[in-house]
Amino acid sequence: MRDFHALHHGAVPLLLPNAWDFASAAVLVEARFEAVGTTSLGVAAAAGVPDGAGVTREHTVALARSLVRLPVPVTVDVEGGFGEDAEEVADFVAYLAGLGVAGVNIEDGRPGGVLVEAERHAAVVSAVKRRSPDLFVNARTDGFWCGVEDPLESGLERAARYVRAGADGVFVPGAVTAADVAALVAGVAAPLNVLFSPEGPDVAELTGLGVARVSTGSLLFRSALRAVVGTATAVRDGGAVVGAPGYGEVQDLVAGLG
Repeated sequence: MRDFHALHHGAVPLLLPNAWDFASAAVLVEARFEAVGTTSLGVAAAAGVPDGAGVTREHTVALARSLVRLPVPVTVDVEGGFGEDAEEVADFVAYLAGLGVAGVNIEDGRPGGVLVEAERHAAVVSAVKRRSPDLFVNARTDGFWCGVEDPLESGLERAARYVRAGADGVFVPGAVTAADVAALVAGVAAPLNVLFSPEGPDVAELTGLGVARVSTGSLLFRSALRAVVGTATAVRDGGAVVGAPGYGEVQDLVAGLG
């Protein structure tokens, strides 16, 4: 298994696909992706609860326990950390690290489109790194999604705080223009993670801009939902059903990687 930190310092960005259960992660490993992340939307929606509300702690733990059996590094989206106190979050993340998780993603956005105070989130990052120094801590800042007046300036200021607090990488979802991404790469003193957007630069362009990690976020989960409806509709309406793996393929995949 390659070192997860090293994957952020290669000639090309780490393309990180995000899974929501063991099967979705296993098929990504089979497709030779070098690491797998989780998607909090996928985990929450599969459980029938809202994303970002801090109610999927046990679901997140159960998924992490399952995914660490895979032969690639696994990083887990822990939303805001499932706790208000920095040491409480650090305890939770340390438990995940003890399971074998290679990294976590911790966000400063909260329901209702608000950001927690930068100092407060920096304190969480610092506490997590003290407890789990070998873990890759990806500090996410949500200014582009929360409608702040100048999301680029906010992203740069918060990134600097989080890096000083010990963050190994910074994730700025919502930055989709080449100009914004380039400014973030230049201004963030740590590997920059961006969220892939069909409306934004492709991976080749992001490589040229110097991005270290490209996440798919909830895109794969949402695409899977569309595939479910499309296949069911095709069966109902007499359309063609193509592209589904066979029963035996899935059985062999899970048996081989589980």
